[in-house]
Amino acid sequence: MVSYTIRRLLMLIPVLIGMSLITFSIVHLIPGNPAQVILGEQATPQAIANLEEQLGLNEPYFVQYTKYAWGLLQGDLGTSLRTKSEISKEIWPYLAGTMELTFFAMLFAIIVGVNAGIISAWKQNSLFDYTAMVIALVGVSMPIFWLGLMQQWVFAQELGWLPAFGRQNPRDPVEAITHFYLIDTLLNGRMDQFWTSFRHLILPSIALGTIPMAIIARMTRSSMLEVLRSDYIRTIEAKGSKTFAVIYRHGFKNAVIPVLTVVGLQAGTLLGGAILTETIFSWPGIGRYVFQAIGNRDYPVIQSGILVIAFMFVIINLIVDLLYSYIDPRIKY
Repeated sequence: MVSYTIRRLLMLIPVLIGMSLITFSIVHLIPGNPAQVILGEQATPQAIANLEEQLGLNEPYFVQYTKYAWGLLQGDLGTSLRTKSEISKEIWPYLAGTMELTFFAMLFAIIVGVNAGIISAWKQNSLFDYTAMVIALVGVSMPIFWLGLMQQWVFAQELGWLPAFGRQNPRDPVEAITHFYLIDTLLNGRMDQFWTSFRHLILPSIALGTIPMAIIARMTRSSMLEVLRSDYIRTIEAKGSKTFAVIYRHGFKNAVIPVLTVVGLQAGTLLGGAILTETIFSWPGIGRYVFQAIGNRDYPVIQSGILVIAFMFVIINLIVDLLYSYIDPRIKY
């Protein structure tokens, strides 16, 4: 297991180098001049040229990338062209917001999707099976922005059960320590704000987790159907084992690999694809942060944001690969 983990970690090195090179190249192909955007349309050509020289934008591509890569090796993501702040410090609150939202969205998707898929496979062709699969089909097809707006209308405006915007009560903010608001409220001993922050998470988490939930449910059902038809499952049932043990202990354990793959892919996708949800619910996440940087032609922020998201995606895939080898020891050989 240790040697397998070391090999997988070493394989990350060329992947990360390739990611940084691709990210740097794509961002510099974006039309527009960041110096022009910063100074405005009325700026003179001389002022634009001076700012380009100050920011190093007039240097050759290879020189710019070398400086960028060297900064990454030192843990420096650069400085925002717009705010003049260090990106490593500026980006963390937004990343923490997206990670907190993604965690609860995937928690909802896994709990509902896995159990719905297992029961659908167990009760194949039953009313529950048909209903669950129809809901899964609707969940995959439903636009997130429409679902989010409907949630706000029903649960926030009409019923008044849940808040529709933000991460916490703006009138009574809690001191940010980790920028994970649920953790910060506990560290500050504010249980009232803990529940307030948790209530703010419910609607965006469900909206964001609906599509992954539907995909996980369909994959779990398909994988479980194949396993439940196996000879060893019939043998276990013939021995008189309880249904719960047959389904969850023996069946799902052998059907979990494809499900785990989908979970990893969906979790990585949500980290970078939550911009619609973050916009609808005014959630300060990394998706909105990068989107605003694109509008401002803030190259360092765009590069760093994309690279951080890609890095998180790679780490999630690494964790999934390691879980593969833990669940099925044959994989590491």
